[in-house]
Amino acid sequence: MKRLTTLAAALLAAATTLFAAAPSGYYSSLDGKSGEALKNQLHDIIFSHTQLTYSSLWNYFPQTDAYPEQVNGRVLVWDMYSDNWNSRRYFYYGGTGGLNREHSVPKSWWGNSGSTNSDIEKFLAGTDLMHLFPSDGDANMAKSNYPLGVVEVSTFDNGVSRVGYATAGQGGGSSRVFEPDDDYKGDFARVYFYMATCYQEYTWKYTYMFIDKAQNYLSLKPWAYNMLLEWARQDPVDQKEIDRNDAVYRIQGNRNPFVDDPMLMEYIWGNRQGQKYSADHPTGDPELISPVQDSELDFGEVAIGSQQHVDLLVKGVNLTGSISVTIYRDDAAMFKAQVKTIAASNANSDDGYKLRITYTPTATGDHKARLVVSDGGLTGSVGVQLKAQCLAVPSLSQLTAYNATDITSTAYRASWSEAAETIDYYVLTRTVYSGATATTAEFQIDETAYDFDDLRPGDTHTYSVQSSRLGYRSVASNTVTVTSSGVTGVEGDKRLVVASYPDGVVRIICSEKLANCRVYDAQGRLVECLPFVEPNQLIVLPPGVYVVAVDGATRPVKVVVRK
Repeated sequence: MKRLTTLAAALLAAATTLFAAAPSGYYSSLDGKSGEALKNQLHDIIFSHTQLTYSSLWNYFPQTDAYPEQVNGRVLVWDMYSDNWNSRRYFYYGGTGGLNREHSVPKSWWGNSGSTNSDIEKFLAGTDLMHLFPSDGDANMAKSNYPLGVVEVSTFDNGVSRVGYATAGQGGGSSRVFEPDDDYKGDFARVYFYMATCYQEYTWKYTYMFIDKAQNYLSLKPWAYNMLLEWARQDPVDQKEIDRNDAVYRIQGNRNPFVDDPMLMEYIWGNRQGQKYSADHPTGDPELISPVQDSELDFGEVAIGSQQHVDLLVKGVNLTGSISVTIYRDDAAMFKAQVKTIAASNANSDDGYKLRITYTPTATGDHKARLVVSDGGLTGSVGVQLKAQCLAVPSLSQLTAYNATDITSTAYRASWSEAAETIDYYVLTRTVYSGATATTAEFQIDETAYDFDDLRPGDTHTYSVQSSRLGYRSVASNTVTVTSSGVTGVEGDKRLVVASYPDGVVRIICSEKLANCRVYDAQGRLVECLPFVEPNQLIVLPPGVYVVAVDGATRPVKVVVRK
């Protein structure tokens, strides 16, 4: 990792290069399988896992993504989206510290309107730590819901993440792609292989990279898996991924098989397709695969008077009798397991058994208890720490929805005021009126803006927004109306506008994609040349006076760029 300090690099260099071993029976059912049968069996192994709560995700990042160094005793979170290692990047327990909870596979690809997946399925992927990472907020905003790809012309580049127009043959129909740094391309590739396997039964709303299994069991488009294979080969598994895989396994009870054995990707998508896989056989002794000894199950923050459920995966191999479940110590009265015994047949199954544990707080404050799993032929027992925090019912202020900006004939940006209180996320409610049909959908968003690209001639869109905290929502904001006809005349009269913003940011405003964008300084020298520009594309220039010209525009446009 080229951005590691000397101490961090030494720590990783000293670490063993051997992959952390999964439980002895974890992958034994893969033995002798190939092709679709191999991928299906992998899905059966990893799909069933402990379902985490959205509010608890922040509490797990110090375990899954801690940087090898600490500063003044504080954990520095490993951000794969930026190298902005300033004070606001330190992880503050119970807060974001300027970071976002980033879904490396955008949740809009399988959720929101138009999806046939159940709410349970959407939520399972939405809180799956295997593809959730802490991310710099600006990088997260720029990344949007674009697919992975190699950027040819960038519109955003912070030295680690690049966003822009894709190399020919990539993008899957998206206007732009997100390209991670070379140091992390293999990390993202193996996460995408995991998602294409774990959630292969999903119906995908956006099919830039993923396709429905009914079309092809590989679940990825050829351009996508060929690129991911290349990235994974060039950036092999390192100690960071091994440690993270082990940490996620301790938390939610499943593993990323493509980190444990990187050759699995070759058997499914790569140069070993059709060959039979060979895995180590189990010892035959009773063994508990999940939960893991001394793991922690965090219920997150819960409002007084409410309940929170977490389904803990209890899964074993070769268990000879029923499993016993006991909760004791400290605030045990606030935690309740749905059952006290689990049949061996259920725990030994491919899916394991989802043990529902309910937290019902009777007072505000931090609460904890100990859950113990025993019997079933196991030697000893396995203990899990239960923890939760109960808060007062939140009071949420009404937000203000702003008029849409960056409007073109097909797209616009919805934005709104920032919440004055601590919140979990924003809920954007949008209704699309098309002829006699009205379709309403909700979008769960971490930022104060969201881009839509589905505006159609003759349609009317309305949106309002609420803040959400601990399951409670604020009063809905005012409603904003957007129509494509509102900009037709303006764009026809003035095809090119250039707007200047602080820090040298320049926005190219045009009604359509234009070719051969040239930027000249005050002396007439060419300082920037782009093959083409899209409506509302951003570029960065040093302070000065410039003239911008594009093919097809009626005349060049002068712009003054300030610091």
